[in-house]
Amino acid sequence: MPHFEDFYAAKLRGSLGVTDAESVLDLRGANRATAEASLKDMLERSRFAKGKTVAIRLDPPPEGGGETLFQPAGRLLLDAKRRGLIERLQTLPAQDGLGFYVSLSGRAERTPP
Repeated sequence: MPHFEDFYAAKLRGSLGVTDAESVLDLRGANRATAEASLKDMLERSRFAKGKTVAIRLDPPPEGGGETLFQPAGRLLLDAKRRGLIERLQTLPAQDGLGFYVSLSGRAERTPP
């Protein structure tokens, strides 16, 4: 049987989740300012490190509805994807709760002159 690239193998397995990530950023219980600061710090640090995958966990909506960090965090991550800091951005599968699975681009490799 031929080997699949990681991307296609993940498609066959289903959505990537918390157990597939190299690290987890747990923002459950954090307020909006703290969560945004944590995400910005993660993105800034990733510019100087090797690329890795991170599962970002968020609180579910409160009973009866209400605001969550999903939309503000999603906007921030989508902007980072547009700027090339994130290679892959998707939501976590339902069994992992609310959040995102991201693959950080990491430091750009320099080619010798």
